[in-house]
Amino acid sequence: MDEVLIAVVRTLISFLLLVIVTLAIGKHINSHKNHYSFALSITVGSCIANMGFDTNIDFLNIFISFIVLVILFYLFLILSSKNRLFRRWLSGRPTILMEKGKILDENMKKLKFTMDDLNQHLRELGVFDINEVEYALLEVSGVLSVKKKNRFLPLAKADMNMDPGPSASIPIELIMEGKVISKNLSPPYTLQWLESEANKRGITLHDIYYAVINSNGTLFIDLFKDHLPGDSERMDR
Repeated sequence: MDEVLIAVVRTLISFLLLVIVTLAIGKHINSHKNHYSFALSITVGSCIANMGFDTNIDFLNIFISFIVLVILFYLFLILSSKNRLFRRWLSGRPTILMEKGKILDENMKKLKFTMDDLNQHLRELGVFDINEVEYALLEVSGVLSVKKKNRFLPLAKADMNMDPGPSASIPIELIMEGKVISKNLSPPYTLQWLESEANKRGITLHDIYYAVINSNGTLFIDLFKDHLPGDSERMDR
């Protein structure tokens, strides 16, 4: 019984510790944008597993190892943000696979990257004709970045001297799951304005499940009860 209790407590502490660390540096760990963040994510998972489930390992020792690992990663983040040379050494550099429409065979061989690999990555990016590619770079994360030749680029409004209109903004959520998000209520989207908009639609705020100001500035409202065509028929069935 004591062993079961110890395992439960170790697992709980390990989980809470992982949540705290993830809140602090989770964006860097989850992104896998470089070698050391990928290595850290694997090592962190191993440490947490041993800390929580392997009762043969002293909890304090594995806990200290975990803390040292997180501190080391954080120090690397600070150094890489202040020193470009260190950042390049730690994170690596992208490798050019295609330049000016030509495949760089030597770079492909160094990475053991085959034409099948290149074609697969291009297809995943929606490029089925390699002749459309001007530049192709394999990022440190393993993702292929592609720049198409100018004649294959989609036509933009700027190319036709068109007015692009107002820039899009981040959506502002006003009501989530029936609860008003007070911190997002600021002029011109005040509580009074929201109530007025609800009244125009013949509803109250209590009827709204979700309300958001879209990126184009329009108000979207979803109700708790959506009266869809055929609802009565489905209920009868």
